Amino acid sequence: MASNGNVLIIDDDASRAQALAGLVSEFGYKVELVVDLLNADYSLAESSEVDVILCEMDLAGVSWSDARHTLSEMDIQVPSIMLSDRAEVESIMTALRLGSSDFFMRPIEDTGALKKSIERCVRQRQMRRELLRSRRRLEAANVELRGTVKMLEQDQQAGRQVQLRMLPVSPLVLDDYVFSHTVIPSLYLSGDFTDYFTVGDNYVAFFMADVSGHGSSSAFATVLLKNLFARKRSDFLRQGDDSILSPVSMLKKANAELLDLGVGKFATMVVGLLDMKQNSLRYSVAGHLPQPVLVSGQGARYLRGEGTAVGIMQDTQFEEHLIDLPDSFMLALFSDGILEILPPKNLIEKEKYFLDVFEQTADSPGDLVTRLGLDTVETAPDDIAALFLSKRGAQ
Repeated sequence: MASNGNVLIIDDDASRAQALAGLVSEFGYKVELVVDLLNADYSLAESSEVDVILCEMDLAGVSWSDARHTLSEMDIQVPSIMLSDRAEVESIMTALRLGSSDFFMRPIEDTGALKKSIERCVRQRQMRRELLRSRRRLEAANVELRGTVKMLEQDQQAGRQVQLRMLPVSPLVLDDYVFSHTVIPSLYLSGDFTDYFTVGDNYVAFFMADVSGHGSSSAFATVLLKNLFARKRSDFLRQGDDSILSPVSMLKKANAELLDLGVGKFATMVVGLLDMKQNSLRYSVAGHLPQPVLVSGQGARYLRGEGTAVGIMQDTQFEEHLIDLPDSFMLALFSDGILEILPPKNLIEKEKYFLDVFEQTADSPGDLVTRLGLDTVETAPDDIAALFLSKRGAQ
């Protein structure tokens, strides 16, 4: 028959202890006796198997007042029930001060009350044990979790270094034209990406991509887009494939590759082609906000364009625009993370505020970055990427 629990009886009167042990055994508990206090050795800490202590208050040679300080310093986690032949207030108060759970006077007439008191103490003890086991499981899980998080952080940091190496040279100076960029990720890895590179002697292709979501999966999609543009540049140089010269063609190919990837990722994009010989710009917009901003002597304006984000549906249509550029200008492309840190509350006011910043600060990309506060942003609520194309006319 299984025991209901373990009870330790402490009493220097052997016959009295045996009588109490017989009663407690009838309750279904396993009983151990301590009648020789000087030679007893029991652990009463959290790991102890003892569930409850039944202790005689009138132990020969024991002063509970003197022992109280010593007991308070000991790691005693086992509940106790004190017994005495005298129902004196001082005895009861001493038992309570010692942390006793209950007090009984001999002879014990209400054995049912003693049984319930023991059951209550055993339940308390079992709950403490379960809490201890739960705490240890949580501590072990936390150690494992911290190790996993540290490993993920290391992977993210390594991925971030790879992603930074994928970014183009900044600034890239090509005669009178200067390309530069900045990327501020909300996490270690960014779903925002930008790239620019020469195509032949007269062209520079560039794009801004804002992939849905954050973290590793979004960063992988930027790798795919980077690879796509690099392949088509190579195809132009080696095979005469002129897809890279058409922003609409590149958006269609990006749309197909994200759909084929099958991970539910889509991206808003701006793809442009600078013709340095003609000083003209061919561009297409795929659902991207804010739209590109062109700043010149005539002020700042958005370059409008319609189109759906890539990676959502097949057979998406895109518009292509061709404009002549001023002799001196700055073209700025931002991902929508910039809208999160602008002061106004709604989108229309944000877009107006954004354009006003360009009107007031059009000297250089560096001045613009400072005015928008990007040089002081440590952690952004969303990824922020910016690409700048500048040209200074003859002075």
